[in-house]
Amino acid sequence: MDIKSILLVGCGKMGSALLGGWLDAGMNKASIKVVEPFPSEWVKSLKINLNKRLGEEVPEFCVMAVKPQLIDKALNQVVQLGNRETIFVSIVAGTRFQKFESVLGHKTPVVRAMPNTPAAIGKGISALVGNHNVNSRHLKQAEILLSAVGDTVLLEREELLDVVTGVSGSGPAYVFNLIETMTKVAILEGLSKEVAEQLVISTIIGAGELARLSDESPAILRQNVTSPKGTTEAALHFLMDSEKGLENLMERTIKAAVKRSKELGQGNE
Repeated sequence: MDIKSILLVGCGKMGSALLGGWLDAGMNKASIKVVEPFPSEWVKSLKINLNKRLGEEVPEFCVMAVKPQLIDKALNQVVQLGNRETIFVSIVAGTRFQKFESVLGHKTPVVRAMPNTPAAIGKGISALVGNHNVNSRHLKQAEILLSAVGDTVLLEREELLDVVTGVSGSGPAYVFNLIETMTKVAILEGLSKEVAEQLVISTIIGAGELARLSDESPAILRQNVTSPKGTTEAALHFLMDSEKGLENLMERTIKAAVKRSKELGQGNE
């Protein structure tokens, strides 16, 4: 990785996923400092620069990976890096540019990113957007940092992160619930729990990978599976019902998550 130095503030699940991705990508441990009051045994075993005084050093990147309720305390720990060369990258949900600029200074470059939990196994996806101080080079470097745990996409406006939260940020929970539901029905129909889970999980993984690699749209792929008067057509009669089907349900689901993301961004607990 062509990154000189990183200060990672917060090393919970997502912070640890990023740290592991950077190390796997070949970044030198000596180039990374970590601030985490309750480090895991894995983090401690790395013998990395942990909870040391920042001193006069100015890291190239400061990655904020704390829980939203801890962001004020975390920003106060790094306030001296504001309005300087350090590029801030935040994966703190709901914390707007305005918060960073009010504490760190209005000249501070800040990139907000929304990764999701599959980042823990390097299969995440992160959406990124920069404030008015972020240039194309900053964004490219931030993409390199986040690509250590999966794919990346760039957004045009900060408010679109609320939509990303509702789609990919919360999205893994929707898929896990789908796995739960399909498995329960399969068990009711007579399959064992082990066989049902294997069938459902492998089906979702395979269908997702086919959709990712195929030149055809998901709609065409769906049609390819659906034979006239066959079993899939019988099932889709319910799943694609205009009033009670999946489209209506997912619209309400995602809109609820987007609405809540906006509320959290406005400080509404």
